[in-house]
Amino acid sequence: MKSKRAMAMTLMVSVALVAGVAHASTHATAKEAETMVKKGVTYIKVRGKEQGYAEITSKQSQFRDRDLYLVVYGLDGKVWAHGANEKMVGKVLIDLKDIDGKEFVRERTELAKTKNSFWQNYKFTNPVDRKVEPKSMYCERLDETVVCGGIYRPE
Repeated sequence: MKSKRAMAMTLMVSVALVAGVAHASTHATAKEAETMVKKGVTYIKVRGKEQGYAEITSKQSQFRDRDLYLVVYGLDGKVWAHGANEKMVGKVLIDLKDIDGKEFVRERTELAKTKNSFWQNYKFTNPVDRKVEPKSMYCERLDETVVCGGIYRPE
């Protein structure tokens, strides 16, 4: 009796560990987002805006990892670099709203005008599973731009 119970417990723990590893392997963490944003800011400072924005937007970018990627917005809402959708580069998205009607780009640029770094919450389409999910975006101000990278929080 004890051996069946022990085997069942071992199996349950193994399944839980595998599920946890699978979740961790597809979703970036808050620490990874902060680290990537800091690396992106440093890259732009060292290599310049043109090369920095091109690297962030590149499909083979070092600033893309699973569901984590960087974006750079001007304080006017113009997209300077976008790690998940190069078609957004050059567009002014200040009025863009999430599915709940939140003007998240406007909020982001307003926060960047008063804070050097911050976290922001809204909902956005996850590029990995194509589902709209809650997202937390870590951002740092760089001159007249804000460099951001976010994590998805599946419901």
